[in-house]
Amino acid sequence: MSGLNKVKTIRESRLMSKSELARKAGVSTLTIDRIERGEKCRMETKRKIILALGYSLEDKNKVFQEQ
Repeated sequence: MSGLNKVKTIRESRLMSKSELARKAGVSTLTIDRIERGEKCRMETKRKIILALGYSLEDKNKVFQEQ
């Protein structure tokens, strides 16, 4: 386990499926699953997910918390 994130909470509050978020972010559903479990991911992947959830990059701490 790596970091804390709110990807699953935000995704579910927006009534998005994992596959819909994956498609919008341009990543695999498996990647979304791993991130929601708290596993590490690349900075580029975080950027894609933040934007796909409708946040700006300045709001990154609302999605991915620093350790």
